[in-house]
Amino acid sequence: MGFIFGWLSTEHYVRDIFLMTSVAAIVATLMSIRFYLRITAGRCFTETKMEGKTVIITGANSGIGKETAKDLAGRGARIIMACRNLETANAVKDEIVKETKNNKILVKKLDLGSQKSVREFAADIVKTEPKIDVLIHNAGMALAFRGQTSEDGVELTMATNHYGPFLLTHLLIDVLKKSAPARIVIVASELYRLSSVNLAKLNPIGTFPAAYLYYVSKFANIYFARELAKRLEGTKVTVNFLHPGMIDSGIWRNVPFPLNLPMMAITKGFFKTTKAGAQTTIYLATSNEVANVSGKYFMDCKEATLNAAALDEEKGLKIWEESVKIVKLTPQDPKI
Repeated sequence: MGFIFGWLSTEHYVRDIFLMTSVAAIVATLMSIRFYLRITAGRCFTETKMEGKTVIITGANSGIGKETAKDLAGRGARIIMACRNLETANAVKDEIVKETKNNKILVKKLDLGSQKSVREFAADIVKTEPKIDVLIHNAGMALAFRGQTSEDGVELTMATNHYGPFLLTHLLIDVLKKSAPARIVIVASELYRLSSVNLAKLNPIGTFPAAYLYYVSKFANIYFARELAKRLEGTKVTVNFLHPGMIDSGIWRNVPFPLNLPMMAITKGFFKTTKAGAQTTIYLATSNEVANVSGKYFMDCKEATLNAAALDEEKGLKIWEESVKIVKLTPQDPKI
């Protein structure tokens, strides 16, 4: 009998040791992954000053847009924060001015999901700004399950992440050309690899779950950037696009509780900070290394590769042509 109890105790002991060892191994693995992600994250080391430069940053009131604005303001740039929420934007402006001692920060209203707002913002810029040295398409949004439709009848994620920037670039292109050398920087995402762009449904109202359209919109950004770079060859206006990394930026704030809990655990534990996520944007906006580079994809401040689907120029052209129709460009609007 004593042998049996001893055997059971030994069995429980071995099981407990196994469980503790397994947990320790999992924790060690996760910590190693976190450490690896931190040390391999790209960092912009350029010390380029930006005095005399005017930079427009969409979505500059939070996340990597805010960090980009703060860094470029610290370099002396004149920053135009193009934001939907003016109250938040003005609070961030005050924070940036206090931290950088740069008073050349403006806040202007821009809702990329509204073509009317995009046109009003662009008209104001054309009227008041003699030049634009850098245009950073940073703003983005993601929904969870049910999609929304913009006031223009366009699916809201696509309207904000692709069609708004597409229209804005057209409306500002003459100022950018006049300001050459100038740069256009587009924040895309490596998550494009999880999607495809359906040419038969470029206004994908009713897609479920709506979160999938974030990936689609980032793929559309890539097609747009590559076609734009091709059309701007010889103008000294460069176009480059980037993956900022997986960022704890709050973009998934629309995911409801409790489904957001696993996402929060992952983002807080393994995603980049917003400051780290802004490094490649800052690099493309400031570095002399890319002064004459255009049409390229970057990740961690280095050029990266795209999959074969993203290199389909014929599809990129078709998306461009359909985008022209969806944003209702007129014969009077600037041409690219």
